[in-house]
Amino acid sequence: MALPLVAGLVAAGWIVADRGAPATPAPAADTAVEPVPSGPSVLQASAPVRAQEPAQGAAGSGGESPLQQWADSLAGPLGIPAPALLGYANGELALRAEDPGCHLSWVTLAGVGEAGTDHGRREGTLMGLSTAQWKKYGGKISGIAEPALTDPSSAAVAAGRALCAGAGDLTAGNGWWKAMAGYQHGGDMELFRQRVLGYAQLYATLSLDPEKSGSPAVGATRFALGQLGLPYVWGGNGPDAGAAGFDCSGLTKASYESAGVTLPRTADSQFRALPPVAGGAEPQLGDLVFYGSPGTRIHHVGLYLGNGLMINAPTEGQAIQIHTFHTPGDDYAGAGHPG
Repeated sequence: MALPLVAGLVAAGWIVADRGAPATPAPAADTAVEPVPSGPSVLQASAPVRAQEPAQGAAGSGGESPLQQWADSLAGPLGIPAPALLGYANGELALRAEDPGCHLSWVTLAGVGEAGTDHGRREGTLMGLSTAQWKKYGGKISGIAEPALTDPSSAAVAAGRALCAGAGDLTAGNGWWKAMAGYQHGGDMELFRQRVLGYAQLYATLSLDPEKSGSPAVGATRFALGQLGLPYVWGGNGPDAGAAGFDCSGLTKASYESAGVTLPRTADSQFRALPPVAGGAEPQLGDLVFYGSPGTRIHHVGLYLGNGLMINAPTEGQAIQIHTFHTPGDDYAGAGHPG
């Protein structure tokens, strides 16, 4: 069930783009004009939607618990190692008992695990806990005789305690925002929060429909999430093409090309090439959302993430980031569904 976005806009600039970075030439004639007005560039406080519930119950005759079966079944579609996914689930279940008002979801823990060390695949501890956080929150854990930072369940429970400490209800956007701000110490906090939000939202969507995991929409979304923090570069087609970043349609085109789908280069041509999402219907994961005038010109495009959010290359001086896709008074023109 989608949760309502919480009113109150936060600063949208976040990372200042590197204006000295070289941009690649615009690849199509109709991009070789003065930059047009940008699309939406605000983010309302938001929390990931609830996901598939972790399974509970006693182990069957085969000896494997329902929770282990749940983790094994979702590990592949989500791209998360089963031990890490089991740890995230145990973190949610433990905090349900310890702090039920927090409403911590395993997808938030999974987002933290992805943003920190790619679920333990990169160097560092699974949840990126500091020594002080582990000392404070990694003590006694029910059901674990000797908690250890290297144990996924121990680390996830400690991370859950750190997130819930003083944050309130994590299903509310402001509470979730506060939890992220209190968790990350050092480095780029806003990039960390953006990555956690983006991947948590993706995992929530896929947990409810795992068969989508191999679709072009999911492949494009994963690619776009991987570009968070790169600068907006007008006419830019990304680092592989010699630019420091992307412009809006360069990002959507590259995202879908990574998933085997070819799109036209500009926002306007993408709008006119794609089957439209039925009027009034909410876009789905991976749909493209457009801004401008359908009768004259579409000037901006983003990639829909779900729960009212999009991955967006907004304008010069801003980074690729997650924004609210539709707010009163904007010139949202509709959505299109690639391939």
